[in-house]
Amino acid sequence: MSRDIRRLSVRKRNGEELSEDELRWIVEAYTAGEIDDAPMAAWLMAVCCAGMTDAETWVLTDAMARSGELLDLSGLSRPTVDKHSTGGVGDKVTLVAAPIAAACGACVAKMSGRGLGHTGGTIDKLEAIPGLQTAIEPQRFMRQAEEIGLVVAAQSDRLAPADGKIYALRDATGTVDSRPLIASSIMSKKIAAGAAAIILDVTVGSGAFMEHQDEARALAELMVGIGERAGRRTVALLTDMNEPLGRAVGNAIEVEEAVAVLGGGGPADTREVATAVAAWMLVMSGVERSIAGARETVDAAIDGGGALESLRSMVEAQGGDVGALDRPLLGHRPTARGEFEVRRSGVITRLDARKVGYAALASGAGRRRKGDSVDPAAGLRLLRKEGDEVASGDVIAEVGASSDRHLDDAVRELREAVTIGDEQPPSRQLVLGVVGAEEIG
Repeated sequence: MSRDIRRLSVRKRNGEELSEDELRWIVEAYTAGEIDDAPMAAWLMAVCCAGMTDAETWVLTDAMARSGELLDLSGLSRPTVDKHSTGGVGDKVTLVAAPIAAACGACVAKMSGRGLGHTGGTIDKLEAIPGLQTAIEPQRFMRQAEEIGLVVAAQSDRLAPADGKIYALRDATGTVDSRPLIASSIMSKKIAAGAAAIILDVTVGSGAFMEHQDEARALAELMVGIGERAGRRTVALLTDMNEPLGRAVGNAIEVEEAVAVLGGGGPADTREVATAVAAWMLVMSGVERSIAGARETVDAAIDGGGALESLRSMVEAQGGDVGALDRPLLGHRPTARGEFEVRRSGVITRLDARKVGYAALASGAGRRRKGDSVDPAAGLRLLRKEGDEVASGDVIAEVGASSDRHLDDAVRELREAVTIGDEQPPSRQLVLGVVGAEEIG
């Protein structure tokens, strides 16, 4: 076994497969500070160029998962299930699907992340609820999971710390775009978090990390394989992210929309994706035996009020102001407000998710670098979407921003996001496919 990171980088760049011992040494030595950033960055670049075999990717994932604590959820009385999205614009699926699954008898004990760039983060959205705490100690995390079946906390530094350190270096050195590195990053955290079942929402399109369906499917297949090898029941849904999901993009405004969906209203596309994910959470956790039965159970949880009550219970347990869920924007008020008007008549043929994400980022709702603060009140409300007819001067979006400058920047970005033509755009399928668990009906 070689313990020279430079030689290992050359071998990987030349397409050689590294041994299990070599890969585990790389993870352990870099996490311990025995390998400096520069040679580690060279190794990551070699991986980006040459790729990794599935066997190498599994070893890398397992080594990162074992670099810190491994949560043991086996003692909880409910079947456990976790959910992860590869990111998008207006993606508040966790805020809807997790409470539904908990209301139906599953235990969702979940670690979530913060937003970066044009994509939002579940923790930023939850922290828009006044008083809600996401830094939760392990004992309290487990107690809440047992008592109400739902806890969503910020990613702990004690879980997969190797991934946190490696991802920061990838982000700084432009080595993020690598299928095995993406898969190992996501799955190491999911494995360390301890749930028996894992549901992956792999987004596809302009607002997603993977813009093409074949790339997203390949990533999904790789992650499902890793999950199954780790002994976790794993399935991935491919979902469309060419257009923002729902009509709200931001933090407080997305919680507001999630509450509406849990209450039986809200946009149809948000409900469709979130309930599809929730149904798979129930099947993979063993609460339900079929997707058809799970969908009925999910609808009953929404219609009967149990799903919304589950969210309220979680908010209360984590110190949040439950009453804020009944207030517009959770009680927040943007510093600046404005509207975006179209300049010609026709049909909205394109509402580019990534560019809408940039508009939300410009408004103050997102962060450009790790450590930046976000404005919970900033964001966008989309009044019209693809396929809607508009006349010149129509307002198609409302904008809340951190300042007048942020407002002007957001409106400018929105103008780049909207295309108006004369013909209806083709209809979109929201759930594009399922990877794994094909035998489930």
